[in-house]
Amino acid sequence: AVIQSQGQPRPPLSRPSAPPPAVGQQLEPEQLRRNQSRGLLSWTSPGAWGPAYLRGPRPARATALAESARTRRKTMFFFSALDVNRDMYVSAEEFKPIAELLRVIKPLSGSEKAQEVVKEEKSSLQEKLTIVARFQPLLLDTMSNSKSGFREISDIILSGLKNWTNPALSSSVFSASQFKAFLPPRNDMELGEVWWIIPDTVLTTGVYLSDNRFYPPPPKGKEVIIHKLLSMFHTRPFVKTRFGPQGTVACLTAISGSYYTVAFRIHAEFQLNQPLHYPFWFCPSQFTGHIILSKNSSHVQDFKLFVPNERSLNVGLQWLHGPLLNPHVDLGYLPQMKLEASGPSMPSSIQDEKSNETDSCLSSKEAVQFKMEDIVWQQELSREEAAQQLERAMYDFKKVQYLPFTKAFDRARTEKKLVHSVILWGALDDQSCSGHTLRNIVLKNSSIITLLNEKFISTWSLFEDLEKILNEENEFYKKLAQLHLEKYEFPVESLVCLPNGTVVCGFFSLSSGQFLSIPSSDLGTKPCGAGRAIMPNSLLSLFSLPSFPSFLPSPSFPLLLPLPLSLPFFLFLPSSVSPVFPSLSPFLSLFHPYLSPFS
Repeated sequence: AVIQSQGQPRPPLSRPSAPPPAVGQQLEPEQLRRNQSRGLLSWTSPGAWGPAYLRGPRPARATALAESARTRRKTMFFFSALDVNRDMYVSAEEFKPIAELLRVIKPLSGSEKAQEVVKEEKSSLQEKLTIVARFQPLLLDTMSNSKSGFREISDIILSGLKNWTNPALSSSVFSASQFKAFLPPRNDMELGEVWWIIPDTVLTTGVYLSDNRFYPPPPKGKEVIIHKLLSMFHTRPFVKTRFGPQGTVACLTAISGSYYTVAFRIHAEFQLNQPLHYPFWFCPSQFTGHIILSKNSSHVQDFKLFVPNERSLNVGLQWLHGPLLNPHVDLGYLPQMKLEASGPSMPSSIQDEKSNETDSCLSSKEAVQFKMEDIVWQQELSREEAAQQLERAMYDFKKVQYLPFTKAFDRARTEKKLVHSVILWGALDDQSCSGHTLRNIVLKNSSIITLLNEKFISTWSLFEDLEKILNEENEFYKKLAQLHLEKYEFPVESLVCLPNGTVVCGFFSLSSGQFLSIPSSDLGTKPCGAGRAIMPNSLLSLFSLPSFPSFLPSPSFPLLLPLPLSLPFFLFLPSSVSPVFPSLSPFLSLFHPYLSPFS
């Protein structure tokens, strides 16, 4: 295979110009070595010219011929698997999966080996914590592709997922000091105050990581313990997700004289395939948990890490059919993915008064019994409050209160406000979500957050939860769910509604990760000189409602218009709402960063 990385054409292949040697002619040693290195021609005796598999006894020739054919088939399969665009060249981009395999791991030097030995000796004197992994594989029938019998996905692509039925390690022993990464960075931190264990680089750089990867980068610093813990589930964990928010956050939930309780949330994912297969990403909704450890990290009282399983879908799945193609996505349900300590950390050996060492890891009858001190907490924070603090740190859009679907419309009727309603295939507030663009671009905008807090009641709902409401007895709630389901477009839809459930207009629509303009059938157009006036019919229906003025809390009330991005437009508004223009700029930017009102 020829790898073309600089865009230069491949030179034509040429045959050796030298004629074959005459019968009985002996080749020079250098010429013989050069010919044999080409792998096709060999001269084992004078006059033997031609491919090696055409010489010798018949059975040997047949075996050599079959092996040569197998080699050619393997070579062609290898090349065709990489040559995605079928141009008979393997580009640098197409070669990336193989480049991953060619990474050279530098062996440890003598001094580094000595340092590792010293670390192990020191570690043997520390307390040990046994972590146990519990794992139940993803239920394949919860994926939407299961409805078609996975006809659009090959078994090769799904092999990594189907073969992952057990944790990589059922248990592992850690030193208590390894959990030092979970300690707060300052001694004066208050309950609920959040800090980053692994910072979000997407937040600071705005650069998303590539989908076309197989092996995680070597962990550094505080990433090491997170990577080692997650490696108990699978051998290829990525401690930072490809899209934000990524990393690990933590906060204090309890403080005593000698101990902390730390709650944490981890956004990480796994790569289930290896070359020559294409990447298959497994992204749990989140890893959450807590740790109780001493302030000097010499003792760990308790540890627990798990993927929440209360929701019907809690894992995002994404795979490639080729390195140059857009990824395919699906969601699924994972019953169990959990790590927990089998008990408090214990010293591996103890010394009596005469300095005699006794192994603490003996059989149950001979084991040393330790009496753990009771921890008296001076300050405590509930797990629910801690979870909310961690969510707000991860997601800016959580600065807006999102109520359950039915409660949101109940409050809207009481407070006479419009409802901002988001319908999704997956949850909006975790990493299995299909609404990354909505929450990471639109809903995190400070102007949008201010507007939603002041003028709207907000809610988000799973599509299947709305379907369940259709089976309830409350007719009003059934009507609300039906109106939303009629407007839903896979995978994410964001709507502005009146308190009675009438959908005023689409706030945002997402399909396969891209912005959508509204269908042409939903547009009302009107000639106006050289330009065209574009107005959604749903917006016109808003103006025609007799009760519409009551939903204008102030002259600065904005209108959210799903306008096509590819067309210039003039926006015509009734004179009664013309004062809204000054406040339209931040909201037209929802649809394009350079859209703004003008007169």
